[in-house]
Amino acid sequence: MELKNQTIVSEFFLVGLTDDPGVQPLIFSLFLVIYLVTILGNLLIILAVSSDSHLHTPMYFFLSSLSFTDICISTTTIPKMLDNLHAQDQSITYTACLSQVSFVLIFGGLENCLLAVMAYDRYVAICHPLRYTVIMNPRLCVLLVLLSLLVTTVNALPHSLMALRLSFCSNLEIPHFFCELAEVIKLPCSDTRINYLLMYLGTSLFAGVPFSGIIFSYTQIVSSILRIPSVGGRYKAFSTCGSHLSVVSLFYGTGLGVYMSSAVSDSSVKNSVSSMMYIVIPQMLNPFIYSLRNKEMKETLRHLIGQEVLFSTL
Repeated sequence: MELKNQTIVSEFFLVGLTDDPGVQPLIFSLFLVIYLVTILGNLLIILAVSSDSHLHTPMYFFLSSLSFTDICISTTTIPKMLDNLHAQDQSITYTACLSQVSFVLIFGGLENCLLAVMAYDRYVAICHPLRYTVIMNPRLCVLLVLLSLLVTTVNALPHSLMALRLSFCSNLEIPHFFCELAEVIKLPCSDTRINYLLMYLGTSLFAGVPFSGIIFSYTQIVSSILRIPSVGGRYKAFSTCGSHLSVVSLFYGTGLGVYMSSAVSDSSVKNSVSSMMYIVIPQMLNPFIYSLRNKEMKETLRHLIGQEVLFSTL
């Protein structure tokens, strides 16, 4: 019976947040603004770090890598949604959908790993300040970023290969604005037990291991800060971690929200909104968090924007 109902799939349909034609222009405008703010904000971070020699440190190198990752993950999901809304066409090709699944896994996992690497950087800076420049040398920094990219790519590969073997039936609607792995593997009429096993294993590893590293790093950081005798010294040491802690809280907080929402609700709209909070909002807010809470970054951005305004008036 399953064989008779199987069909050759050429495209899926992204149901998105709503199918109401009256609301779609508003959603298009909202996501267009979010995308432009995300790209502009993260590009400014990268330009600021590359243009100011004072920011050529491991912390800002990892920050620029995080900004590049945010640009990539936003570009993987939002432009296709904008195109569908503009054309009033919900379809996405089979190849494009599986490619989107792969890139979301790669860049989402990379962001997770980079946050753990940044926590390790703060741990070394506060707990081993005299050895910081020796430990966090440029070679190690580049190696950590490349290793994170390699690990996330290796993680995404089996998910993509196992998705290629799935056979789909007549239901090809994905109740999201992008192709999410968890939603795609709900559609097949073939056996998906291996896919679910890989997904749960990958999620446990890529959520558990980096998060455990972050918890360990900040446990050591707090222990070292409490040993500082002066209140001013404690505040100065902890203030260097404020931006990173805010980004970590936003990233894992929205991720937990997605998990809780999918566990307690079957509403596709609510699940789409929660996924948007995880895959779109943190990437837009990260540049603001680092620029507003970091004095060096604020001064560099002010100087960079001032130069752009000056050149435009000449």
